Amino acid sequence: MAPLIEAEEVFKIFKSGAKSVQALERVSFGVERGSFVSLVGPSGCGKSTLLKIVSGLLPASSGGVSVAGRRVEGPLENVGMVFQSPVLLKWKSVLGNIMLPVEFARLDRTRYLEKARALVRLVGLEGFEEMYPYQLSGGMQQRVSLCRALVTDPQILLMDEPFGALDAMTRDELDIELLKIWDGKGKTALFVTHNIQEAVFLSDAVIVMSPRPGRVIERLAIDLPRPRSFEMMSSSKFCDTTLRIRGMLASASGNPAAAAGSTT
Repeated sequence: MAPLIEAEEVFKIFKSGAKSVQALERVSFGVERGSFVSLVGPSGCGKSTLLKIVSGLLPASSGGVSVAGRRVEGPLENVGMVFQSPVLLKWKSVLGNIMLPVEFARLDRTRYLEKARALVRLVGLEGFEEMYPYQLSGGMQQRVSLCRALVTDPQILLMDEPFGALDAMTRDELDIELLKIWDGKGKTALFVTHNIQEAVFLSDAVIVMSPRPGRVIERLAIDLPRPRSFEMMSSSKFCDTTLRIRGMLASASGNPAAAAGSTT
């Protein structure tokens, strides 16, 4: 069966006057329907750029991305996006922010309002529906952002380092919440993170990328049972997998000492 998302020989070059920067070089990979795949790589390697190309918000310079066998040529409709920042409207309540995609698409508000309330309950925000962003913690704001991405029941979730700015405990909590939602709703997820442990914990596969211009070093299957638990992080298989990815990144960055140290 063909992957739901398929990137083929994607190049991306940004031009400004006489200057140009190559962000991506010959990036190819697939994401199977219903799977959770993470992109890991150093800052500036083009992970976020690649996510925008997949979503149709940014065109590739050459090559391209297909979703369900159709070439992406503009913004996709059946996609939910979660960004590094929650990007909430300060004058809208929790429920109002979650319902924004419904309003923009001019969908039946009554039909989706109950879905929004169900999502609020699912992420533990019941009782906060009429609160405003300034009244919420960072973790709560990202929960609202996640609900907003899910309210129209998209087929695909694209997430760009959504929990990176949060403290470790809150990040762990939201990783678990995300897995519950992903597993319960049968979504296909493509997740960008700098955190190797987070990528291994969440994913069915991790795509390891090189420094700019970003290339795929390896697509590594994660052989850990589901449902995931934090106890798995102390297992030898989990530790070996994270060390292997760290070694790949160190080698690609030209730091052989770090690569050698990471595999001991």
